[in-house]
Parts: sequence; C-alpha cells; structure tokens
Amino acid sequence: MSRIETTMGALKAQGRKALIPYVTAGFPYAQITPDLMHGMVEGGADIIELGVPFSDPSADGPVIQKAGDRALALGIGLTQVLAMVKSFRERNQTTPVVLMGYANPLERYDQKHGAQAFVRDAAAAGVDGVLVVDYPPEECEAFAADLRAHDMDLIFLLAPTSTEERMAQVARVASGYVYYVSLKGVTGAGTLDVGQVEAMLPRIRAHVSVPVGVGFGIRDAETARAVGKSADAVVIGSKIIQLIEDEPHERVIGVAAHFLRTIRKALDA
Repeated sequence: MSRIETTMGALKAQGRKALIPYVTAGFPYAQITPDLMHGMVEGGADIIELGVPFSDPSADGPVIQKAGDRALALGIGLTQVLAMVKSFRERNQTTPVVLMGYANPLERYDQKHGAQAFVRDAAAAGVDGVLVVDYPPEECEAFAADLRAHDMDLIFLLAPTSTEERMAQVARVASGYVYYVSLKGVTGAGTLDVGQVEAMLPRIRAHVSVPVGVGFGIRDAETARAVGKSADAVVIGSKIIQLIEDEPHERVIGVAAHFLRTIRKALDA
C-alpha cells in the first residue's frame, strides 16, 4: 500500500478532507523547497504536489509558467527535484509527495540514466506518486504497473470535458487519487463553479474507485470549504505561487504556512 493510499484512508476514517498544496520545485529560491515542504506540512498539508520545472508546460497558466521559468533559470531539473524529495524525507517519512509535470523530463531522464531509471530513482528518493499531464491513460499501463511495483501511484487528470469512456480508461490505470480539473483552460484561469463540481463528481465516482481531488481555481478558504463538501481532496497551486513569488527568503515559509492554516481550518470546520 502506498503512502497516498494510507493517508487518504486515514483521512476518510476521520471524516476529513485532504489538503494538497502545489509548489514548483526550486521556486522562488533554488534551495528553499525541502524547508518549504516542511512548512506546508506544519500548515496542514496532507499531501504535497511538487512541480517539475519544464520549458513548455501546456497545462499551466502564466503564474506557474513564470515560476517554472524562474526555477529553470536557477538550474533546477528532475535530478535536483529528486534530491529535494530525498532531503525532505530525512525529516518526514509520512507525508506523501507527488511529482507533477510532463513526459519530456521523465523520458529524457531515462535516456540519460537507463531504462526505468526514473521509477527506480524516484522510489529511492521517497516519491509516492507521479502526475504526468501529457500521458494518456491508454498509453501508460506498463508505466503504471512499474510505479505500483515500487509502491508509487500514477495520478491522472479529468476535466469538465472528459467523456464516460475517458473516465473508464483512467479508472483502469489510476491509483492514489484522481485530480479533477474544475475549469476549462490552464491553471489559475477563471472562476470555479462549485455547483458544476458537485454535479460532476458523482459521474466520476461511477467509474473511479480512488479518491477524487479537485483543483484549478481554488484560491481562498471559502471556496476550499465549499469544494471540500463533495470532493475528497482540495488542490491549491497558483494562489500559493502568487503569495510567495515576491517574498524575501526568510518570509516564504511563514507566508505559505499561514495561508494553508486558513484553508485547513475551513476544511475541518
């Protein structure tokens, strides 16, 4: 059983919802990420999504694109991201970490280090799940099996436009949780329609047995609480990036942790 399954199961038994913050690895400062991850856990994070910087992030809006560009300029790539997770694991053996990114860095890693090197090294670093935005479910059953063999989960996105067929395809290979993108468009775009989310989740659950997290457009405690009434998890990314992007090094962790405490309080209310 993966750390994600254990965490989600424990939260369900407590009648609580998972808080999943996203940050881009190496942002806003190259070496801050492990300490920032610890700060987010102290703020109430149950699972951390760690963005792998990539030069052509098709699903990310301008806020996260800018963060990725900054991290790339600081020399942060997949090798450095795995080192950050390993550093985080020196003090935290329980909070799941999901790498979120794109196919190119993963495949390039295997080209450089050998077949299945990414899966091997991610497991060794302490990664618990992988969300690859541009991996369609029908093309990665073998990858999903390799991850599960190392107690890692392959997490998929579903969208308002997802068909029943696509939901069934995702259900065959997904584990850990699925991530429902509540908006059409990129991260940070538009205003979330809570009613639309509430209507969509039963359709997803008719196919998918794993928990369902909801993200894109959740920017405050009120929206998080509303979404948490129907979702199993709430994912927040762009708002955190905006809050910390211009902060001096010594304030970044405190700002992120304070924001997450407001979300945690709302979810638990």
